[in-house]
Formats: sequence, structure tokens, C-alpha cells
Amino acid sequence: MRVLMVSDVYFPRVNGVSTSIETFRRTLSAHGVEVKLVVPRYGDEAEAPGIVRVAGRPVPGDREDRLVGWRAMHRAVFAAAQDCDLIHVQTPFVAHYAGLKAGRARGLPVVATYHTLFEEYLQHYAKPIPPSWLRGQARALSRRQCNQLDAVIVPSTAMRQRLDSYGVTSPIHVLPTGIPMAQFAGGNGMRFRRKFGIGESRPMALFVGRVAHEKNIGFLLEALVQARHIRPDALLVIAGEGPAMADLKAQAGALGLRDAVQFIGYLDRQQDLPDCYAAANVFVFASRTETQGLVLLEAMAAGVPVIALSEMGTTDILAPARGAFSPPDEPRAFGEVLGQFLKNPESWRHLNDEAPIYAREWTDVAMAERLARLYGELADCKIDPNFRLTVAI
Repeated sequence: MRVLMVSDVYFPRVNGVSTSIETFRRTLSAHGVEVKLVVPRYGDEAEAPGIVRVAGRPVPGDREDRLVGWRAMHRAVFAAAQDCDLIHVQTPFVAHYAGLKAGRARGLPVVATYHTLFEEYLQHYAKPIPPSWLRGQARALSRRQCNQLDAVIVPSTAMRQRLDSYGVTSPIHVLPTGIPMAQFAGGNGMRFRRKFGIGESRPMALFVGRVAHEKNIGFLLEALVQARHIRPDALLVIAGEGPAMADLKAQAGALGLRDAVQFIGYLDRQQDLPDCYAAANVFVFASRTETQGLVLLEAMAAGVPVIALSEMGTTDILAPARGAFSPPDEPRAFGEVLGQFLKNPESWRHLNDEAPIYAREWTDVAMAERLARLYGELADCKIDPNFRLTVAI
């Protein structure tokens, strides 16, 4: 079976969507699924089998992302879909319209993964516009786009509930992105600490992700102030880059945390990122808009317990309270828990033991098998080229 994945974002741009695409692309082949990609070109990326790059230009005010040409993307997707059985759209921008048009023209099922909660995301990037208006527009667009599809994939139960509330009537399937256990279980924490000048025994909390306003990293800085009342040498390492970097550095300075916060930028996923996880005593996360929270599972796979807010997509991961703890949504209370953890790690040893065992239930292999099965069910259906999936043969 051949599947065409279409996206407005992919590596070398690092985020959850790119990670999800690559994880499934790598693991689906074991289930008889060959994946082709049509994705943006960011620079001089080398040609790779099965990947078509479409030229684009930087998004205004965002040097990390690319806006691909409308016609170029449509042409590339239409050509790549020629020998495919199904189209899987990964983003709701040009990729959505190109994938949908090619799918209808060629009589192929079109499915999309709804990765991002745009109604909460947009207000951070269009501040002059009233948030209520932005949320309404985001909901309406999401409803319209999802109802054009034959099926929608979401990474968490909370996301399915949110799309249900929008009025989405297309079939919705909860299917998280899995994690490669072996990749994150073999990190060298001491190597990371030496590389970044972190003391061998210094208590280290870690955040990994895009340094963006919607990640609520400022909350972690406020919590760190409280944690350092309990464990004065506590360090917060922030791995990632993004548009909130300058604001967060200023906030850290204003809170007197210049020596307690270390911004280290993006890390290579093959060695540096696993090493980074292995170096941490605890992983911290405060996003209220996450659709899944894949980094929580990556940390757990490395044997690192998690302290995180249970909101939206992270709830599915945190609800069993295995390898993780969810404090109240208040910086002082969160910081109190973090400080106590770093002061008395032996009292929390059960979380370290539980974390990798629990993470194995979310492996990339298991999730790829579920996705391959869904592809098969959709591809066995007869498609009405004028609109949507109709009846199974």
C-alpha cells in the first residue's frame, strides 16, 4: 500500500508535527505501507528517496517556517498521488487544499491529522485582534476543513472532544504518535552535563519543546522561584528555540534566575537529545494547549519522571499517574512540588521506576500498526470524486 503524506512543515524544522511524520514514515514500512512525502524546501536539503521538496519563502516574522507556493504544491501533490492509495494531510494550510484536491481528482480517500489547537494558538500571534473573534474563526475553519475529509486523526481524547464541540461530523480516530523507546533509553547524561558545563550533582529540571508563548514556559520560571526556596541550586534547562526566547530571557532576569536557567537551543535528536533527557532529574511541562505532549513520553522512556499540568492532550498520558505527577495549575504549588522532588529524590523513586515501563505502552511500533489498519479500512472504500467517502466495497 502506498500513502502520500502532505505537509507545510517537516525537518529540518523541528516540532511535534515533523516528529510525528518522521516517526510514522519510519515505522509504517514494517506493516506494508510505503510512505511518500511532499513537504517544503527550507534551504539546500539533500535529495532523499520518497521525499519531494516544494520551494517556499520564509513566513513573515517567523524565520523557522516556510510558505510554499500554492500552484507548486498543488502540482507536486497531484503528480505524487498518481500511484498512491490514500492521501494523509498533516497541516491545515496549503497542504490541506492541495491534498484534498488531488484526492478528489484521483478518487482517493483523504485523511488528516489535527495536530494543533489553533483556537488557543492564534491569540499569541495576533494580539491586536480580539481573542474571542480569533477563536470563533479558528473553530469555523477547523470544522469546515475537517468535514471535507473522509476521516480525521487526533492524538488525544481531549482533541476529539474539542472537534466534536466544533461540529465536526467526519469520523474521528484517536491515534497518538508513538515513541522509539530504544532511542531515548540509551542517553548519556554525564556526557551532556560535561558538554554544557552543568555540575555532575546539580539538580536539573528539563523542558524540551518549541520556545513559544503557548508552551507556558513563563509559568515554569515562576515555579522555579518557589522551587529554589527549597532547593537553592536547582537548574532549569530549556531545550528548543522559538519566538518567545527574548521575552523568557528577560523574565528570567527580572525574577533573579539568570544563573538558574540555561537556554541551550535545538538539539540533535540522535545523540544530544537522548543525552539531555538522561541528564535530567525531572521533566517539567506546563502547556495548557498541547494536543498530545509527546515530550512527556520521551522523558519517561529515558527513565525521567514528569511533573506537568494535566490539560488538554497531556491528560491521556498523565491520568494513570504512572511515572508522573500533576500539581495544581498555580506556579507556587507547582514550584513547591518541584522543590520537594529535587530536595528528596529518593522519596519519589517509584516514579523513576514506573516511567519507562509506562512509556512502553506508547511505542511507535504499536501506533504504526494501528495507523496501517486504519489506512487499510479507508483504502478499501469506494470514493465519490465529487465529495467524500461513501460505501465500503
